[in-house]
Amino acid sequence: MKITSQLADFAAQTQSHDIPAPALRMMQLSLLDWAAVGIAGHDEPVSRLTRDMVLAEGGVPQASLIGHATKVPARAAALVNGATSHALDYDDTHFAHIGHPSVAVIPAALAVAQARGLDAAAFQVAALIGVEASIRIGIWLGRDHYQTGFHQTGTAGAFGAGLAAARLMGLDAAGCAMVLGLLATRASGLKSQFGTMGKPFNAGLAAANGVEAADLVARGFIANPDALESPQGFGPTHAGQNRSEGLQSIGKEWMFESVSHKFHACCHGLHAALEACLILAPLKAGQIARIEVATHPRWMTVCNQTEPMTGLGAKFSYGTVLAMQILGHDTAVLDSYSAAVCVDPAVQALRARVQVRADDSVAETAARVRIVLQDGNSLDATHDLNAPLSPDLRQQKLQTKARSLLGAERADKLWSRITAQDDIEGFADYLLP
Repeated sequence: MKITSQLADFAAQTQSHDIPAPALRMMQLSLLDWAAVGIAGHDEPVSRLTRDMVLAEGGVPQASLIGHATKVPARAAALVNGATSHALDYDDTHFAHIGHPSVAVIPAALAVAQARGLDAAAFQVAALIGVEASIRIGIWLGRDHYQTGFHQTGTAGAFGAGLAAARLMGLDAAGCAMVLGLLATRASGLKSQFGTMGKPFNAGLAAANGVEAADLVARGFIANPDALESPQGFGPTHAGQNRSEGLQSIGKEWMFESVSHKFHACCHGLHAALEACLILAPLKAGQIARIEVATHPRWMTVCNQTEPMTGLGAKFSYGTVLAMQILGHDTAVLDSYSAAVCVDPAVQALRARVQVRADDSVAETAARVRIVLQDGNSLDATHDLNAPLSPDLRQQKLQTKARSLLGAERADKLWSRITAQDDIEGFADYLLP
């Protein structure tokens, strides 16, 4: 069976009772995380600029914006909320396709659910189906797609957003296939935007493209439904590897259950090293002769800035974040990353003792850390972000994160609204200022 048919059938025919409870719980936890980081990032430049643009354009009041009480058309809301929720780069990641699934799919599903007057349960199921589809498409495209320079959040994410929107619009399998075909000429996003507002904008584009494609197909738009995988289709023209193993278990196994959440406010490539270093804590800077980090080669060009001088740069620097952690800066707090911390003599002195090397034997989700002490002894630790984390512990950590971003009362009410699954507008109200 073609990938398009498999994905279309999955999106249109999956019943709510087919979804296992752990998968739905993970969606609800990611929804809490998505909302918390989106609200926290509502005043970032990319958030304000995109929000100001759509407010200036006006239009039918269909869906809510994070951080503003005015409703806007669904497609516009998806664009702004996608960019806003990725503005801090503090959202979830799935390493199977190296992308951020929630920021591309949830804004599209929320916008359509609000525009159509649907309930929260339908919204959550559609969002889960969309993120699952985006992960499978990411695996189908393969690492070559990412290494060539395409940003999976914007590309694979658009297809997931489109399927979530199509399901909420009541499209059948043929309609879902048409949405995928139309998105093949619309999905976009380049890694060359990393380090700029263009990176979170890719998430917004994915969400908006998904809403647009589904809406057009629902109105009768005809595209090539095979354009995802046909000759000169999206996969062949975007360095896709056609890895069919990503589709074999769809609908039976829910890969979204292995999504990884951020508990440090920096690049996800740094998290394994930070967690490994925590195993060896507490240590004082004066005890340390050097810190040796072994990481997968792909992270060397992503998050190994040696002497960053800005808060954003610090979020992409092994040396800086490890020095911050050892010196007592809370790496889970957004305000910890600043130009001031980069010029702190204590941070600069300790980060100069951090040595990072590439090692093919280290998994993309792992890191090995050795701390060599001044007395000649050494301490070793390894951490893999794919290591099992119990659902209860994950919930505890995510609720702690949400409380730190929003305050305890707001975060707890938001979680209650998510788990109640009753009122989509009640949930959207918590996105307001």
